[in-house]
This record gives sequence, structure tokens and C-alpha cells, in this order.
Amino acid sequence: MADIQQLQKLSTQVRRDIVRMVHAVSSGHPGGSLGCTDFLVALYNGVMNHNPKNFTMDGKGEDLFFLSNGHISPVYYSVLARCGYFPVEELKTFRRLNTRLQGHPTTHDHLPGVRIASGSLGQGMSVAIGAALTKKLNKDNSIIYSLHGDGELQEGQIWEAALYASANKVDNYIATIDYNGRQIDGDVENVLSLGNLKAKFEAFGWQVIETEKGNDMASVIEGLAKAKTFIGKGKPIMNIMKTEMGAGVDYMMGTHKWHGSAPNDDQLAKALGQLEETLGDY
Repeated sequence: MADIQQLQKLSTQVRRDIVRMVHAVSSGHPGGSLGCTDFLVALYNGVMNHNPKNFTMDGKGEDLFFLSNGHISPVYYSVLARCGYFPVEELKTFRRLNTRLQGHPTTHDHLPGVRIASGSLGQGMSVAIGAALTKKLNKDNSIIYSLHGDGELQEGQIWEAALYASANKVDNYIATIDYNGRQIDGDVENVLSLGNLKAKFEAFGWQVIETEKGNDMASVIEGLAKAKTFIGKGKPIMNIMKTEMGAGVDYMMGTHKWHGSAPNDDQLAKALGQLEETLGDY
């Protein structure tokens, strides 16, 4: 695994990628992407066992990740590119017609690193459980990871999947919730309160951990390491990770406004002024 300082530098560069990609086409979802940057950078650069240079759809012998809240594709594409799944230069094509980097990840253009089309919320946990069961059937000891938005938990399919995972002891699976408390229409608490998520998932038979500082690299790594200690112990694992939507860009934090809004020229300049170029822009 890269050291904390290296991961932090990569996170800063990924955040630059995010705001530049969304600004270039005046479209996309920067808020949640910025909030999940530290998690995805940590996951792909030290936590998961994966092979960017030899991507296969079945991923035999590798850990697999499924992005359920597919609207945060800017961070997903940036992390994949900077891991070596495809050229960083391709980030210039984000959301442009007939390119592989669509607003929500797709599979028909065979973008390396992407195994499911996502964006229709609520589906990713079901897919991840299927992959985890396949690993078990194939006697493959790899781990399945997934990421979900907190507003996504208002979808009923999530809770059907949660019941199924515990009933079938899917204990090679770590799901993470991006718990930023905001969704496109406002605060989650005001749109449809989720109540006590930890108690809910525990009641559904999951092993639950909480990562209180989801925008602190050391805390993110510590949380994932703790989650892995429960692999193979009879329960699916839920990582409730508290983040700040828009983390890293001060004017995007503390509000749901930037869930799906692109910065203008002046706002981009202000954001980039807060994010040092550490590894080179695309």
C-alpha cells in the first residue's frame, strides 16, 4: 500500500480531475464524488487485490468492487484511470457523445474496471451479493466490495438484498454507505429519514462498523482494515462511513446544492485554487 502522504496527494489530484471533468461539460455530480474520493483512493491503492493491467469481467482471483451510486462516476473514472485501467488522457472525454466515460458507468463500450452499469439506485447490493456467492461457489477467497449513497437506502431493493445476504451468510462481502446526510432534493433527514442505520443493519443480521471520519485517509484505511477482520465469520459486513458532500472545496460543503451541479469558470478557478496539482493534470 502507498503511504498516507502519497494517498493524500492522489486524493487531491483526483479532486482536481473531478471538478475539471464536470466543469468541461457543464454536467455531472461533483458533490458526492468529492466526498467519496478518499474512500475510493484508499480502496484501489492498497486495500483491494486487483489487476489493472489485465482486466477481465469475471475477475477470478481478484477482489471486486461495484459502484451502486453510479452518478458519482467522475471520482470512479479518475481513480480507475490513475490506477492504470485506461489512459488518464481519456478523462477529457467525460460525458461526451459516443465515448466510454458516460455520465453513469456502462458496460457496452467495455471500459476496463467497470463490471456493471449503475445509476439506477438500489441495485448494486444485489449484484455484489451475487458476485460474492459466485466467489464462494468457485472456492475463490477474494472479497467483494460495494459503495452506496445514503439516499439510495430509501430504495426497497436494498433491504430485500440485506435480508438475503444475512440469511445466506454472505460473509465475503463488505458494503460501504457514503453517509453524508444529503441527497439531490435536500437533507436525507427531511426527504425520508433513515433512522438508526446501525441498529437497522444489525437487526437485519449484519456486522456493522462505523467510520466516523470518511474524509480522513488514515481513518478510512483503519475502517476498511477493521471491516476485513470480520470476513469469513458468518455475516455480511456494513461500513457506515460519514463523509462531507463536496469535501475539499469549501463552497461545495455543507449543502446539497452541488449534488448534481457543475461549477462555472470562476467557481472552477476557486476550487482549483484549493486543490494543489500533485500528480499532473490530464
